[in-house]
Amino acid sequence: MPPSDDVEVEPADAFAGVPDGLDRLWTPHRMAYIGGQDKPADDAPGDGCPFCRIPGLPDEQGLVVHRGEVAYVVMNLYPYNSGHLLVCPYRHVADYTELTPPEVAEVADLTRTAMRVVREVLAPDGFNLGMNQGQVAGAGIQAHLHQHVVPRWGGDANFLPIVARTRALPALLGDTRAALAAAWPATTKG
Repeated sequence: MPPSDDVEVEPADAFAGVPDGLDRLWTPHRMAYIGGQDKPADDAPGDGCPFCRIPGLPDEQGLVVHRGEVAYVVMNLYPYNSGHLLVCPYRHVADYTELTPPEVAEVADLTRTAMRVVREVLAPDGFNLGMNQGQVAGAGIQAHLHQHVVPRWGGDANFLPIVARTRALPALLGDTRAALAAAWPATTKG
């Protein structure tokens, strides 16, 4: 039945929800992560694994901050905070105990350097470091080991993650990658 002259027609955006006085922060880009778009279809190494694919891309496209001998540092595509980095061995390996001694040493060294660089560029108050081993432990991509380096600031765990399952990131990933890559020292030893 068509609306009569007595009925006020709502604008299209009125169907976004019931007015309640709250502002909305829409993050539709997160649907790719929620839907599993960038997760490997299987546990096999190769182009299906993002951590195997990234080293073959230009640094800006792959969000690579630094390339080492047996491991590299990359921006997390779905970060918990600005400056959230991942340290990944090039080799497709799932478990920390499967790393070779040179891989263990470089993952540790790159993690330490990542912390120094992030402190210099973003001045966080602290860090969360960790590896999620297995799906039950929270590993989004469990077949290719990666160390999280998450900068933290006082008060950064605000209401958004709790009530809206959303994080507000004040900088674009590419801009943060460029700043961190520019600040990365020529050598990572020490």
